[in-house]
Amino acid sequence: MGILFGFLPFIGFALVDRLIGPTEGLIAGAAISIFILLRERMAGKTPKLLELGTAILFVCLAVYAVLLTPSWSLWTFRLLVDAGLLLIVLVSMAIGRPFTLQYARESVEPQFWGTPEFLRTNYIISAVWGLAFAAMVAADALLVFAPSLPQKVGIVVTILALVSAMKFTAWYPARDKSASTSSH
Repeated sequence: MGILFGFLPFIGFALVDRLIGPTEGLIAGAAISIFILLRERMAGKTPKLLELGTAILFVCLAVYAVLLTPSWSLWTFRLLVDAGLLLIVLVSMAIGRPFTLQYARESVEPQFWGTPEFLRTNYIISAVWGLAFAAMVAADALLVFAPSLPQKVGIVVTILALVSAMKFTAWYPARDKSASTSSH
């Protein structure tokens, strides 16, 4: 469940946004993010970069939306959320701690954590997620600046991007392991 748990605030945002509205979606995303941070803290765990970045993103956007009640379109809200998510991924990679690293350590033996292959695999998987989020940002921006386009464009791009990143995340480490064992 690992990495998918980190995306719960975004799922909550999307559901509440669709059912009630974007400001309420941001509040839901913030509440779920805070709950996750508290849950991790109570379990004695250090929050993951994705969880911490997500909480900051949703709390800031929710406070802004509540206090200033912007007249943004649904796609503008989604653009900000998806761009924030992309930024979290890019910053995690730039500081040398790709966001998938913390999740991978939960399922990989500690003796592999310091290997170049482990780090490379996490950079590659994080980059694929970054590409998925970049595609979502591009689709959101397209719908913000060309509102006459069918909203299905954003929905289809989002689904394809996320499913592709999830499938790659499941496939790549196994492929990497089989490639390294077949060469010995």
